[in-house]
Amino acid sequence: MENKILIVDDEERVVQSIAGVLEDEGFRVTRARSGEEAIKVFQEEEPDVTLLDIWMPGMDGMEVLRRLKWIAPERQVIMISGHATISTAMTAVKLGAFDFIEKPLSLDVLLMTIRRALDHQKELLTVQRSEDIATEDPLRDKKIFSKEVNQELTGPLFPSLQKSIPLDKETSKRKGTSLFPQRTLKQSMVLYGTGLHSGKKTGLLLQPLPPHSGILFGNVSSEEVVPAHLDYVQTTEFATSLKKGSAIAKTVEHLMAVLHAYHITNLMIKMIEEIPIMDGSALEFCKIVEEAGVEDQEERVDELVLDRRIEIVNKNKSMVIEPAETFSIHFFLDYPPPIGQQTFDFELGNEEVFRDQIAPARTFGFLKDIEMLEKMGMGGGGRLHNFILLEDGKIVNTELRFPDEFVRHKILDLIGDFYLLNRPVRGRVTARLTGHTENIALMKKIQEVTKGKEG
Repeated sequence: MENKILIVDDEERVVQSIAGVLEDEGFRVTRARSGEEAIKVFQEEEPDVTLLDIWMPGMDGMEVLRRLKWIAPERQVIMISGHATISTAMTAVKLGAFDFIEKPLSLDVLLMTIRRALDHQKELLTVQRSEDIATEDPLRDKKIFSKEVNQELTGPLFPSLQKSIPLDKETSKRKGTSLFPQRTLKQSMVLYGTGLHSGKKTGLLLQPLPPHSGILFGNVSSEEVVPAHLDYVQTTEFATSLKKGSAIAKTVEHLMAVLHAYHITNLMIKMIEEIPIMDGSALEFCKIVEEAGVEDQEERVDELVLDRRIEIVNKNKSMVIEPAETFSIHFFLDYPPPIGQQTFDFELGNEEVFRDQIAPARTFGFLKDIEMLEKMGMGGGGRLHNFILLEDGKIVNTELRFPDEFVRHKILDLIGDFYLLNRPVRGRVTARLTGHTENIALMKKIQEVTKGKEG
């Protein structure tokens, strides 16, 4: 049976263009030029997916979205706008929109989003049917039903519970093969917050992308983007920031660490210059990824498998990476009291372990450093709830989440920085007293060595 798509837009040229592509793909298309007409057609045709423009004369898209979700909450609505803001996207998602796409439309992204919406609807209906069966048959074995529902919930709706199936060792070592498929999010998500260094209110709009797109940072009001790649690192002073043309992405390391841990390879991140600091850790980013769901894609990740030892030394700081079967870190930290010497070993494999052991570790700093940052016009977003503040040999504003929270946070930063190699790495890192500058220096050396080898 053909899937029905309703296109709601007052621009006839846009409607004709989208309709032609969808009909070529085998969809049955209906149209509406206004909000009022959209509601009538929606009730008569019962489309599987509605493409809904936000800015229309009369009843706007947000009001139409409210009414459509009230009429049939299980049917998927994809919002379309040429003048998006974080606030607009946030409102649409809260009202039940499946996704949010900006004009001018990429037809590949549009088709991918429609197919994801259809898959999502099938999953919801499957769970609903299971619940209906359980309600109709009270004598049904509760344990058996619970097991079947759990099997449904460990599917694409809850991908963090899925386990990758490892390849045999010989196959996984060949160039171009990997233990992991490429991944994106299952739906768009929005998150509000404040920039640590700018002090400005900011937010994130996370949008799924097709395979081989990579991770891209862009501004909500511009089409320019900067890839999450080592070549575009602008500064490592107090945080890792990227720049390409007018596209700027500051303080990316915590979010990049989460994308690294959850093996997200294709994602558009719209923002206002700086990633929000949230509570100083990466926990909120883990939550938003898990809430969105992770979608495995057909293509696989091209891992970087090291075959030699690579080292950088900067005075008393040093960092070494050696060949290994997985990506792991041994970090030694030595700071003045109350931190002292701390050591931690971590292997990046299971995202739940990352979420529990590394993601909660918060940014920290000494009062004298905060005062210096403020004089430089930075650190404006640092607050008592999102920063471990140290002074006179003690912690002055919070209780630690771990006795060794400081070294865990350094590992969090390292995991995020290392994902700027644009692909996961197999190697064991031994780091001593290092930070963002040394992380980037080692990655540049890795890039030089591997480029020479692969070229």
